Amino acid sequence: MSLSSLDLNLLLVLDTVLAERSVARAARRLHVTPSAVSNALARLRAALDDPLISRSGRGIVPTPRAAALAPGLARALRDLEQTVLGGDFDPATAERELTLAVADAGQVVSLPPIVARLAVDMPRVRLRVVSIDTLFSLGGLASTEVDVAIGVGERGPGIHIQPLYEERTVLVARADHPRARRKLTKAALAGLRHVDIHVAPGRGSKALAAAYAALGVVRDVAIVVPTFAAAAAVVAATDHVAWLPATFVDLLGARLGLRRIATPLPPVAVTINLLWHQRTHHDPAQRALRDVIVGVVAPSRRR
Repeated sequence: MSLSSLDLNLLLVLDTVLAERSVARAARRLHVTPSAVSNALARLRAALDDPLISRSGRGIVPTPRAAALAPGLARALRDLEQTVLGGDFDPATAERELTLAVADAGQVVSLPPIVARLAVDMPRVRLRVVSIDTLFSLGGLASTEVDVAIGVGERGPGIHIQPLYEERTVLVARADHPRARRKLTKAALAGLRHVDIHVAPGRGSKALAAAYAALGVVRDVAIVVPTFAAAAAVVAATDHVAWLPATFVDLLGARLGLRRIATPLPPVAVTINLLWHQRTHHDPAQRALRDVIVGVVAPSRRR
């Protein structure tokens, strides 16, 4: 006998009969007639080549084979019911792997408090973190690889966006850079060589490009790197400058030997969003993860 040839409804009948220890009570629980239960048991006896139950007074007793089947059968049917119908979601006991995409600056600044909160609210969840370029290489949020992203992001089919905070960007140079101690003039800004950051191919800062264009300055880009950490390392070792998130500079700038430079540009800021796809919108584990991110990241930027 193979499982594919067995009517799984027969197993549900056997489980109910074994739980109720009565054909009549099992029939009432299943909303069928006692004859239907008896017919189902007869088919299952033939399939399993075992009597399964015998009568004892007004009830029944299981055969050794049925008694051995009972615990595993009950567990399997509960698991199947929960898989098909779902159940109440408990963040404290949920065991899932959830994937977050965030640039390296966000990994340094925002990830530690997110993980700390997850350890309390969803202690059995495993968080997998990928970079923004990995997000795009895997097919974006519409794929099944990444669940939620923190970044600038763009609207698209099925994409949900929730603003988290405004991130200012600041121009930095190494601490002993000859131009680092006074506000730059327009000409001095134009004379500097820049490290540009593209967190994914072609994903430079549109806000920064617009600010330079409005000022009438052509930015001289010497090198393009995929991470803010790489840009900071290059700036610390050269006369190049770079625009980095203010939160990243606040946290690591002094350790890396970087200094902010005042410029004639107006303040440059971007909205950092939480982004997810409609496919994960109603999933309770995903909602819990989004609530953690919003609860941790957004308030920390308002202080």
